[in-house]
Amino acid sequence: MPSVVDTLIEMGFSKERAELAVNRTGSNDVQTATEWLLSNEDVVAAETIPASEEQQDSNTNTASEENMEESTPEVVPVAKSIQCDDCGKLFKTNEEVEFHASKSGHENFSESTEEKKPLTEEEKKEQLAKIEAKLRQRRLEREAREKEEALLKEKIRIKSGKELLEAKKKHDELEMKKIVEQRKREKEEERLARQRVKEQIEQDKLARKAKFGGNTNVEAAPPVAKPIVERSATSQNYSEVKIQVRLPNGSVLTHTFGAKEPLSAVRLYVEMNRQDADGPFNLVTSFPRKVFASDDYDKPLETLGLAPTATLFVQKRA
Repeated sequence: MPSVVDTLIEMGFSKERAELAVNRTGSNDVQTATEWLLSNEDVVAAETIPASEEQQDSNTNTASEENMEESTPEVVPVAKSIQCDDCGKLFKTNEEVEFHASKSGHENFSESTEEKKPLTEEEKKEQLAKIEAKLRQRRLEREAREKEEALLKEKIRIKSGKELLEAKKKHDELEMKKIVEQRKREKEEERLARQRVKEQIEQDKLARKAKFGGNTNVEAAPPVAKPIVERSATSQNYSEVKIQVRLPNGSVLTHTFGAKEPLSAVRLYVEMNRQDADGPFNLVTSFPRKVFASDDYDKPLETLGLAPTATLFVQKRA
């Protein structure tokens, strides 16, 4: 914020007068200092006359006295002020002239015998009103400038916010596209896996048909009555395996498979016939508990010890 002295200088007062007003009033109020300057022009003029001018006036007076003693007294006009020939205004000091010239651009000045009269009360009020109006105008200009700067900052903030939201929206769209593409790939891989299992089942059916002469449901001949000896699953050969599958909702699927069909045929059968839910799952035996791994699905049912019958449980994959 400009000081009181700087403000008075901007109003047209010289630096010496501004400093004198502040020192005499002891106040930092511009209006108080201005009123003192307008009310005490004689004091201001007397205390701010440059030393060079006082010396010059002293020398002039001394020379005038000597000339008066030596010659006949002669009336010599004394310059009491400096007049602007362009506008007619009177000034007391060179500082006032320089300030007026810088503000108005006038260049023609001359000495005048007319004395600059002190301002009347009305002139002082008028001058003070002009100064107040000038200060008010500067304040309004400053407020308007600050308001414009605040509006500009708000526009920049809104623009930055929109750009940030737009960038986030684009990022979310790209992420969503990646998720959709990933899901499409997973579904396609699952479809291809099912297709491979179906083809494997068809190949197994064709192989059984070729082996048994077109009868795919050949029943084993009733065994000859023999003394019952210790039964061993590994010492008997089974052509079919009856599988019972229990779903998480309690329902049961039952189907007969070839003993040499892979475990993947059972999984495909469950996927195509279950009504409880969708999604990946594991096949599990209850006792002894075993969760079949991915390698087990390519092995025949008889090799996995599921012949002639077995009960499997569907377990949701985590």
